[in-house]
Amino acid sequence: MLLRHTIDSVDYRFDSLKDLLAKASPARSGGELAGLAARSAAERVAAQMALADLPLRAFLDEQLIPYETDEVTRLICDTHDAAAFAPVAALTVGEFRDLLLTDDVDGEFLCALSPGLTPEMAAAVSKLMRVQDLIAVARKVEVVTRFRTTVGLRGRLSTRLQPNHPTDDLTGIAASMVDGLLLGSGDAVIGINPAGDSAQRTGELLRLIDAVRERYAIPTQSCVLAHVTTQMAALQQGAPLDLMFQSIAGTEKANASFGVSLALLKEAHDATRSLNRAGPDANVMYFETGQGSALSANAHHGVDQQTCEARAYAVARVFKPMLVNTVVGFIGPEYLYDGKQILRAGLEDHFCGKLLGLPMGCDVCYTNHAEADQDDMDTLLTVLGVAGCNYIMGVPGADDVMLQYQSTSFHDALYVRSVLGLRPAPEFEAWLQGEMPSQLALPSPLLAALGSGGAGA
Repeated sequence: MLLRHTIDSVDYRFDSLKDLLAKASPARSGGELAGLAARSAAERVAAQMALADLPLRAFLDEQLIPYETDEVTRLICDTHDAAAFAPVAALTVGEFRDLLLTDDVDGEFLCALSPGLTPEMAAAVSKLMRVQDLIAVARKVEVVTRFRTTVGLRGRLSTRLQPNHPTDDLTGIAASMVDGLLLGSGDAVIGINPAGDSAQRTGELLRLIDAVRERYAIPTQSCVLAHVTTQMAALQQGAPLDLMFQSIAGTEKANASFGVSLALLKEAHDATRSLNRAGPDANVMYFETGQGSALSANAHHGVDQQTCEARAYAVARVFKPMLVNTVVGFIGPEYLYDGKQILRAGLEDHFCGKLLGLPMGCDVCYTNHAEADQDDMDTLLTVLGVAGCNYIMGVPGADDVMLQYQSTSFHDALYVRSVLGLRPAPEFEAWLQGEMPSQLALPSPLLAALGSGGAGA
């Protein structure tokens, strides 16, 4: 396949599909670090023009990472739905972009199309889009999931209540939970990143959340974001586990660096479903991703970080998860240097995930050594709200004192709901409007409940 484009009599040639995709990517520090980025703005434009002329079918004919050596590639190929792909099979990437932006294409069409799209197709078309294009198309797609709450309905924005504590102190975690609940956070999940990774501690934290949930009849779900094997051990010890969590990536080698495989994820999924804690049709998996994970593990195989990120969504969608979110600025400025790059990446990830049929949220975040600040996060938060993001994080004061990064606060969620007319999940909203304020206004009964419910803790 000859991949080339001429600008001002200069002939730009690209060695392969992955070279073309990498050089067509908007500028970001990760591409520079990996030595994959375009060497000039002109070369980037040439790559984007050549990509626009490329048939979508090319991504079925040539795999970026060989089928024989990568189980994620095998998953992508083996689960591709040719019938769903048929409506766009004759299009180029550029024509596909134009189609997505027409008024004739709605969410119903895109949901039917998603099984026919590979992650590489989604990544490719995103590279041709402006920020407003990424927002406009993602907004069309409604991906709804259910456990005890229903997340992803149009006109709704949910939150993960993230009450992390640097020493896993149960009283400190409980205080953050009360803070978040009083400010309307927690309808997507109450999810704790543990400071330690033991089955015993995971079980203690899960029992803590469950004691509060049951005492106050809160319609939400619990999760402790330990390693999947740790959660499975806690599950076997009788811990009240609702959602099974795991960080995932877009290559077999990168997933191996996380200590997971597709077979292990299936085992965890099946074990969680067997608990039947919210009915047989409940979505039970929670995945997190982020651009740069494959590069940081030296497991990208020469594929650009944004395409690797989209490939992670192929791993997620086979398990029909309750929640997926890109922790967009968490990996650091080596991969997304500043607020501008973080904003673009967050919208790309949200767009690609929605296009592939996933219930996408975003941890609107940055590390303290990135060239970004909370104003950048306010901008990304607002445009994600416009784009129809399923959920965001709720962290006390937007400052995670355990993971040591900056995210969004309970108040930030109230802001974006207010200015965009968005509401929490319907079951959680009904609870907020019912007995919740009078019950949680006084901390003493809650602490007493925690003392008994978390007694095993």
